[in-house]
Amino acid sequence: MPDATELELTAQELREAHSDSILDTEFHRGRATLVANPQKIRAVLEHLQGKGYTMIASLHGVDYYPQEPRLGVLYEMLDRTRVDRISVKARVHTDDPRIESVVDLFPTAEFPEREVYDMFGVVFDGHPDLRRILLPEDYEGFPQRRDFPVGGEPVLFTYNEEQSYGKYA
Repeated sequence: MPDATELELTAQELREAHSDSILDTEFHRGRATLVANPQKIRAVLEHLQGKGYTMIASLHGVDYYPQEPRLGVLYEMLDRTRVDRISVKARVHTDDPRIESVVDLFPTAEFPEREVYDMFGVVFDGHPDLRRILLPEDYEGFPQRRDFPVGGEPVLFTYNEEQSYGKYA
């Protein structure tokens, strides 16, 4: 992990190379995070790739309900040469949850981007095959969002089949 000073130097380097690309930095419990402007996420990840962070170890979505911008996309970048890790966080609004795809830079991001789309509804512009990956294509809604209705259908088991239908023997 970069220390707090190296994190700030990296953020400053990115701000100089791409204005308005870094909104904030977070260093908590030894974890370095760059908070990136979602419109500049590609430039930020390209820059980090040039610095040696050549692998996306994880890409996942987060719902920060009730805060806005509510939806987040987190990229865990790994430098395998230095065994170093840095996180990049970008947040998008629910009214237009769009962010640029990085599949052409990091081919292993293809399925995680599809999963974030499927579970949170974040659209990755430029993704080669953006469709649902876990749920049926006709499924409505995004189940990992915190405002998704909790509930479900009762599961029928053979041991309680009679009770489930309201019949009592």
